[in-house]
Amino acid sequence: MKIGNFFKHIGVVTKHKWVVFKLCCKIGIPWRGFMHDWSKFSPEEFWESVKYFDGHKSPILLSRQENGYSKAWLHHKGRNKHHHEYWVDTAVPQKASIMPYKYAAEMICDKLAAGIVYNGKNWTKDTQINYYRNRERNVSIVHPQVDKFLIAVFTEVSKRGIDEVLTKKNIKELYEKYCIRMENFDENKI
Repeated sequence: MKIGNFFKHIGVVTKHKWVVFKLCCKIGIPWRGFMHDWSKFSPEEFWESVKYFDGHKSPILLSRQENGYSKAWLHHKGRNKHHHEYWVDTAVPQKASIMPYKYAAEMICDKLAAGIVYNGKNWTKDTQINYYRNRERNVSIVHPQVDKFLIAVFTEVSKRGIDEVLTKKNIKELYEKYCIRMENFDENKI
């Protein structure tokens, strides 16, 4: 394990947390932004990420390639409700649940921040919609309504940019449009 990886990993995580915080402030959930990803500093997540850090690929991906799984990821997704994987239960008919607003909104900020931080100067307004449609969507279990919310937000970002799309009012309206809670439906009207 290289000592340089220790500091480089801290730098990447800190930069990511900072971008998430700024984006969360834009949409009116600063506390979610502040609390974002503290578990990355837990021993279970931190040391594996330092071990597999290479500056180009996710340490989680590299651990999965070598071991077939990532202890850091299993720990992380089980403690951070802004990951859609937290809301998956394969033992029930509808495998994924609709995420509550504050976590779905934080997830938007997380995904955008990851794209910005990991792509650096190569990030464009289209980065997130392309990544979600072409890679993430094909391998993820996401509630269909949450999927529509993600597509809508990332499509708007690709057309209008982050500053216009990431507002408290706009994100809340898109969430309410696409993530209507099923318990609000009258079964006789369906």
